[in-house]
Amino acid sequence: MKVLVINAGSSSLKYQLFDMDNEYVMAKGNCQKIGIAGSFITHKYANESVKLDIVLENHNQAMEKVLELLTSDEYGVIKNLNEISAVGHRVLHGGEIYKDSVIVTPSVLKNLEDLKPLGPLHMPANISGILACQKVLPSAPQVAVFDTAFHSQMPKEAFLYAIPYEAYEDWRIRRYGFHGTSHKFVSGEAARILGLSKEEAKIITVHLGNGSSVAAVKDGHSIDTSMGFTPLEGLIMGTRSGDVDASVVSFISEKLNLKGDEIAEYFNKKCGALGISGVSSDMMDINEASEKGNERAKLVVPMMAHRIKKYIGAYAALLNGVDAIVFTGGIGENQADLRELSLKDMEYLGVEFDSEKNEKIPRGTIEEISKPTSKVKVFRIPTDEELVIARDTINLVK
Repeated sequence: MKVLVINAGSSSLKYQLFDMDNEYVMAKGNCQKIGIAGSFITHKYANESVKLDIVLENHNQAMEKVLELLTSDEYGVIKNLNEISAVGHRVLHGGEIYKDSVIVTPSVLKNLEDLKPLGPLHMPANISGILACQKVLPSAPQVAVFDTAFHSQMPKEAFLYAIPYEAYEDWRIRRYGFHGTSHKFVSGEAARILGLSKEEAKIITVHLGNGSSVAAVKDGHSIDTSMGFTPLEGLIMGTRSGDVDASVVSFISEKLNLKGDEIAEYFNKKCGALGISGVSSDMMDINEASEKGNERAKLVVPMMAHRIKKYIGAYAALLNGVDAIVFTGGIGENQADLRELSLKDMEYLGVEFDSEKNEKIPRGTIEEISKPTSKVKVFRIPTDEELVIARDTINLVK
């Protein structure tokens, strides 16, 4: 069976076509600048890749072009659209309604519309992707896979904020957590490597990218995670501040005369690694500036590592011990010094980090970066969120 995975953003639409008989990626690509001048598609197939400059006015048009590519004589990998058995969609928010992936029905679509206020930047695009697929693939079941679902079994003491309880009752203000498909995948892989069932493994997963989060995983699901009501809380990220005293928000708001969406944009778009370094939100640029002696750029990695270490220590306490710590995400997989600094002086916890191996591991592979004698194993595991979506999709439609 073949499953198409869609990840729709406000001006982009990423896709992967899986042959689920062997979980092989037949083709993948990204429609970029949808609705913006200069739109294009990057398409990879059969060890080939191509960039096509195509006018993409909306997600419907982008979806039509994707299907044309997948079935074309020149770039295609299937003969006709009937070969696509189902479509899996990455959806940001399931709120408190959805604790697992679901087949999309009219009532599900209505609920997704109702959840827009919880994810105003992502949910409209996610819904547009589903509607576009329904239009061009009317006979294929559509499945919604939620970023929040893996965290949905957190206990109340973990997800509630110490604000008036009515804010939770009336507006559902609480910790939801994100990056769920990534935390689910890498924690499952770590348990498999350790020879433990998901139910008996205690794992801390550290997803580091432009957006970053940590999760404490026990009994096969997250019991706490660093992101909160939105993806702003927690670790220092590319442009997001992470944890900050709430009074800082009102103070800066008054000083800069920022209101509502403006102050939200400030903490989401102008802070984090970008705000600290004054150089960029991209770690390659920051590393280069740091090597050239930029003092602000030199602060980024130690500050990030300090925050990561605090969360690892807290989650080890919540889990009553830990079997493994996993680094993933673009930065987590490739920034060796950040991994090492995050676990420095943690021998008390049972972590014996292998600095030499950490520096030499190749890209894109699963690697243990702790010493053989380490009680707590440390892994670098590349994440595969699209495969999680494809697996959930095929399990539901079967």
